[in-house]
Parts: sequence; structure tokens; C-alpha cells
Amino acid sequence: MSASSAHPGVGASHHRTAIELTALVSGGVFALVGILGFIPGVTTNYSQLAFAGNASGALLLGVFQVSILHNIVHLLFGAAGLIMGRTAAQSRYFLLGGGVVYLVIWLYGLLIDQASAANFIPVNTADNWLHAVLGVAMIVLGFVLGRNEAGTERRS
Repeated sequence: MSASSAHPGVGASHHRTAIELTALVSGGVFALVGILGFIPGVTTNYSQLAFAGNASGALLLGVFQVSILHNIVHLLFGAAGLIMGRTAAQSRYFLLGGGVVYLVIWLYGLLIDQASAANFIPVNTADNWLHAVLGVAMIVLGFVLGRNEAGTERRS
């Protein structure tokens, strides 16, 4: 008797839905970005990487201002996506909630003086554009893919 016949749940594959795959890939990308923010060369001006604040002169890919705090947030956000991407419902919450968080960060970045102490994350203009696009994309994907999953569950 094989292990799979003795334990039918062991080794059984789970067909990932589109929303689960989207959350998992998003989580993986966020985690990767968090890691890359700690790699000299990928992050230019690495010697200027500060824990937090606008004094951090480190730029991910030479464009996006990062700090240790900013990188840690990306790592945590990535972990959330990887964990929540295991079910369709949690994937939807990750995409919708994460999208809202990114739109709030975008608005925050627009409203603060980037040269002030209020820019503790830190963010620059490139970050603001990226946060806006990520926020909208995550919310749209959460609604569209979540609606598709809800329709599939109702028909089953």
C-alpha cells in the first residue's frame, strides 16, 4: 500500500485558481523586491541605506528610494501574499486590502513634503507612481478575479 493510498490527502494536488496564482506571484515579487533592496549593485548608493527616513539615499534599481524599513515592509507584504495566496478568499482579501494600502501610501506620498521628516518610509516620485499603479491593479484584480471565483463557487 502506497503512502498516497493510505493517506488520500497527502500528495494530492490542489488546482490553483487565477486569484490564488495572482496573490502568490504578487507575494513572491514583493518578497523579491524586499530582498533586492538589500543587495548592493541592484540598490545603488547602498552605503547610504538608512533604517528609515528621507536621508536614505539608496535607490532600488537606481530609481526607487528605499530604506531598511521600506525593504522590511516589502518582505512582510510578500510573506502575506504567499501565505494568503493559498485560498481564493484570502487571496481576494490580500489583493483588495493590499491595493487599498498602496493607494493610501500613494496619497501619503503626494501630500507630504518629500524633504521633510514626514517622509519616514521613504518615498520619491517614482515610488508614488508605482504605488498608484500597484494599488489600482491590485484592487481591479481582486474584484475581477474574485468575482470569477465567486461565480464558480455558486455554480458548483
